[in-house]
Amino acid sequence: MNYFSSNFKLGILGGGQLGKMLLYNTRKFDIYTSVLEASNEAPCKIACDEFHLGDLMDYDAVYNFGKQVDVLTIEIENVNIKALEALEKEGVKVYPASKTLRTIQNKATQKLFYIDNHLPTAPFSRFAYTSEIKEAINHGGLTMPFVWKCAQFGYDGTGVKIVKTIDDLEGLPNVECIAENLVPFKNELAVIVARNASGNVKTYPVVEMEFHPEANQVEYVICPARIPEAVAKKAEEVALKTSEAYNHVGLLAVEMFQTQNDDILINEVAPRPHNSGHQTIEASYTSQFEQHIRAILNLPLGRTDSKVGGVMVNLVGAEGYSGDVVYENIETIMNMDGVTPHIYGKKQTRPFRKMGHVTIVNEDLAEARKIAEAVKKTIKVISK
Repeated sequence: MNYFSSNFKLGILGGGQLGKMLLYNTRKFDIYTSVLEASNEAPCKIACDEFHLGDLMDYDAVYNFGKQVDVLTIEIENVNIKALEALEKEGVKVYPASKTLRTIQNKATQKLFYIDNHLPTAPFSRFAYTSEIKEAINHGGLTMPFVWKCAQFGYDGTGVKIVKTIDDLEGLPNVECIAENLVPFKNELAVIVARNASGNVKTYPVVEMEFHPEANQVEYVICPARIPEAVAKKAEEVALKTSEAYNHVGLLAVEMFQTQNDDILINEVAPRPHNSGHQTIEASYTSQFEQHIRAILNLPLGRTDSKVGGVMVNLVGAEGYSGDVVYENIETIMNMDGVTPHIYGKKQTRPFRKMGHVTIVNEDLAEARKIAEAVKKTIKVISK
């Protein structure tokens, strides 16, 4: 199949920043792209060859869009699965496959998948409605603290809450959910696994994620993770086993906990480019976005090792600001060594909205982490 400077058409469901960064690479390879997205303001709009407006959860919108492309991929999991199943039956290549997405879309079925495949994960209980949790606590079937997660459509800190007292349940949506044992972990780690249709597999180095205590969003991604070799090896093995169980094509980001005894437990997965791989653009031989394109088109996979130590800082909207975005002090951080900002192209900011990220590269990881802290303190995402 000739993908380059040809009539081949790659379809992307979702027009956000992940799609935009995928499009850097389709531009590089001159692969024709078509994007479906519900918002006319989407970051992808400026970079794709064709832009279609449509709801990703709407059967007809996804099906009709998919009929016009040769290979269909995603940059967000919340898409209409039935439409993908119909397209697969008609011979459209869909990566990741509808079967993988169906399992991953729902956190309860995702957790059951780990149990069924003997993959390590924290114990949990499943509830049809949040209101059933109080009863389970009162009857001793559930003890606090635990982590409440809505089963569907949670992302970036929404749909997740640590429940320490019964009052913490107040105000939570009454939806299908899970209550997961609170894991006292040393580190949150992630490994991105790339797999192409021929079954060739490569992993990126283990990264460590530092979280914002209130927003439940990643503040820093540090690559490589500052952990013993044996723990890194264990994390990589768990990620590879997970990838094999899903038998996915494309990228699979496996987020994990390193427990106090150095066991590895799977938290959750994302079958697409992921926040834990943004530093690969500057720090790796092959960025996660290029690798995703290589994997879904069954091209040879690129080198996954790092050229240099990298730390990634998320740029999120400052609290108390909503409206037309201003990146305050961006010139100051660009004056720092090894600092590259990525601005996603969202014109409107609001508190904790992901607006961009900054990569800091340095031969000395401790120095990169120090500069990352300075970046975090300096740049502010505010409004006019």
